[in-house]
Amino acid sequence: MREIALQASSGIQGSISEGVSAAVDRIAANLPHTAFTTDLAIIMIVGSAVTLAFFKIRQPLIIGYLFAGMLIGPLSPLWAWLLPEGGPRGDGVGGILYDIPSLDLFAEIGVILLLFVIGIEFPFARIRSIGKVAVGMGTAGLFSTMGVVLVVGGAMGMGFMDSLFVAAALSISSTAVIVKILTDAGRMGRDSSLLILGVLIVEDVVAVILISSLQSIALVGTVSVEEVVAVVLVAVGLIAGTLTVGIRVVPPLIDRVAAVENREILLLGVLGVCFGYSLLASMVGLSVAIGAFLAGVLVAESKSAEVSKMLSSPIKDMFVAVFFVSVGALMDVSQLESYVLLAVVLIVAATATKLGGNLLGSFAMRQERRRSAKAAFTLAAPRGEFSIVIAKVGVDLGVVSAFVFPLVGIVSLLTAVMAPFMMRLGDAVAGAKGAAGRGAAGPAAGPPAGSGGR
Repeated sequence: MREIALQASSGIQGSISEGVSAAVDRIAANLPHTAFTTDLAIIMIVGSAVTLAFFKIRQPLIIGYLFAGMLIGPLSPLWAWLLPEGGPRGDGVGGILYDIPSLDLFAEIGVILLLFVIGIEFPFARIRSIGKVAVGMGTAGLFSTMGVVLVVGGAMGMGFMDSLFVAAALSISSTAVIVKILTDAGRMGRDSSLLILGVLIVEDVVAVILISSLQSIALVGTVSVEEVVAVVLVAVGLIAGTLTVGIRVVPPLIDRVAAVENREILLLGVLGVCFGYSLLASMVGLSVAIGAFLAGVLVAESKSAEVSKMLSSPIKDMFVAVFFVSVGALMDVSQLESYVLLAVVLIVAATATKLGGNLLGSFAMRQERRRSAKAAFTLAAPRGEFSIVIAKVGVDLGVVSAFVFPLVGIVSLLTAVMAPFMMRLGDAVAGAKGAAGRGAAGPAAGPPAGSGGR
């Protein structure tokens, strides 16, 4: 009976595969020869359908984007099951996306525009108010996480270089994921969001230093102190120059462009500032996200900041959608079974340590408890763009095992799904702390009603 059932199952799968292959062949024959146009159409159609479904069931849209990417990506197990003969194109590659490198380019544009629009919401005065706190909280959470994950990786049987690169990758929170979640929840104007963004900028700078240091360790065996100092000096110089010279030059220029009263010209002008500053940051060896955020801070100082944000937001939304769908498409979820135990252990260790480190850092900087709790819980879970970059650097240098890249990808995907729920948990904890504080303060405020006469 078992053999009959297996044969029947095999026959059904074969029939489905033949039917799907025939359908794909008919569709492919009518698709345009420009692979990128095809990919963009598929992403927008599938992404809109999936995110609409997630919206209806009241789930974060970012999870819908990632799920859509997993459905249509080249590493999707769905295609291996439906089309075991080598994918829908017959070239041994699954998925229905063709031009992944071009999608990566669109994804980078999405990150730049996302951080630029967010920067517009935070003028210089607000940024200056959280500088020291962000450095203290960010470094405490990052390096405590890196140390704990390094030890846990070794305890789980990973080699030293594997553990080192995984620890570095999982110590850095995802700027793109967190900012998207905060934006969707309408929380970008809150004080806790300002602290979160400050920590993310600090972590981006540290991530650049980590990549340089890891390359030195892999190639030479030691950390180049000169390179670390150089990166720190460049980052400080760019930020200081932005907040001194740039803030006196760029906002007046934007206002002059806005005085023409032509929205197309203003849009081109502010996008020029955005991508120009991102290019400058990239040229000096920093993250393009840092440059984009600083460009947004400069635009925020102009009189036309709100109009600039309104004009840039629709373009940002499209590119950000491509970013998250492409991230989901590149996640090899078929490897989950092989590394599920290791991935779960690393997620628990990294999330718990990041949460504890951020809380300790914020308390050491004497921050208000509710604000600290919200920021720490939001920053605890998601790993993303820099995590994947660090893992890829190790694989490209040939100093880590091949499983490190898919492992970090799986952890990044699962923690991105966890992120909205961690943010809600932080709200609940902060609310409980606030209620407890008010309850404790209540009796001290005065005697009970009616006791004054006695």
